[in-house]
Amino acid sequence: MNILDKITADKRVEVNLRKQLIPVKQLERSILFERQTVSLAKKIRESSTGIIAEHKRRSPSKQVINHDLNVFDVAKGYEDAGVCGMSVLTDGKYFGGSLDDLLTARASCNLPLLRKEFIIDPYQIIEAKAYGADVILLIAAILTTAEIKQFSELAKSLNLDVLLEVHNEAELHKSLMPTLDMLGVNNRNLKTFEVSLDTSKQLSSLIPNDFVKVSESGISTIDAIKTLQPFGYKGFLIGENFMKTDNAGAHAKLFIENLKK
Repeated sequence: MNILDKITADKRVEVNLRKQLIPVKQLERSILFERQTVSLAKKIRESSTGIIAEHKRRSPSKQVINHDLNVFDVAKGYEDAGVCGMSVLTDGKYFGGSLDDLLTARASCNLPLLRKEFIIDPYQIIEAKAYGADVILLIAAILTTAEIKQFSELAKSLNLDVLLEVHNEAELHKSLMPTLDMLGVNNRNLKTFEVSLDTSKQLSSLIPNDFVKVSESGISTIDAIKTLQPFGYKGFLIGENFMKTDNAGAHAKLFIENLKK
């Protein structure tokens, strides 16, 4: 059983519990449910840098990254740095995140927020909207084509952007549909945890230009971004690079300034 299967199995149990605790009707009454969302895809299209900065305390591959930075400061710092959007991990067991992190980020900045989560149930999409997200992540490796269609259509009906993540050509081919806004290529092999930018390079020509192309994982240098830009990538998800410092916002700001040079 690879790590993704393990996380998904745990997630089903967790979501079933959450559904019993907070019914959908209650989520729909949330004050943030009526909020006007901000499109991350549009922001990235208009940007010259395309940085999506992440709040992540730990991960299965790296264990602890940073438990000292609070979400409020990180979100404000990222906004000041001029990032396009912020990714907030809401998985507790494997990443040390929570939906409260999403709420805190929402209260502290006006950035488009991506709920970074292992979505296996429509309930989590309604939850994302209720907690202030603008974008959801769908992971092709854990979903069927029918689920991707159902989940992305639900997201669009709630005015949420959809970032679909793929790891290989087979996942890409089963996933392409008009209800997606962004296609993210994850450079990390989930079975071995090895990272290679070649994954993004190889898949780039197979992604139609209607979608904003995003590269994820292993992007820690300006060079990596400059290497991928000619392949049509406009968005770059950066997590650990900023989070492993004592001031994520300041490091993001410096990174973006250097990228613009």
